[in-house]
Amino acid sequence: MNAPLHGGCHCGRIAFEMTLSKPALQVTPRACDCSFCRKHGAAWLSDAAGSLRVRLRGEPLVYRQGSAQAEFIACAHCAVLVMVRYEHDKRVHAAMNVRALEDAGSFAAEQPASPQTLSSGDKRERWMQLWFADVRITDADD
Repeated sequence: MNAPLHGGCHCGRIAFEMTLSKPALQVTPRACDCSFCRKHGAAWLSDAAGSLRVRLRGEPLVYRQGSAQAEFIACAHCAVLVMVRYEHDKRVHAAMNVRALEDAGSFAAEQPASPQTLSSGDKRERWMQLWFADVRITDADD
């Protein structure tokens, strides 16, 4: 595992630490071409063999779009889109918006992704294969 990477929203109500299983230059952010991600300028990072810790202070803004299977998480105060998560069999899978990282420049160049062309089942399978599977989300007071 590599050194942890840190990030979060602008005001600090959502903070995260992720540890990747490979060097950052070998991780390619995926720039989704759906209208929601395009309008937010999101590019998603994930590592199924890595780990992710998210601390929330207050309730975030939760939004479902597209197939409504995954939840997009943004700060309810400063509106930064931080992550997307999917829960299956009591296990959370998540991807992080590269733009919410403190050092977003250390990754490979973004590649386009078009998950809207996938069926609902194919989306879930893809998320479980690619997204962080070692995810812990806690309240900042914990």
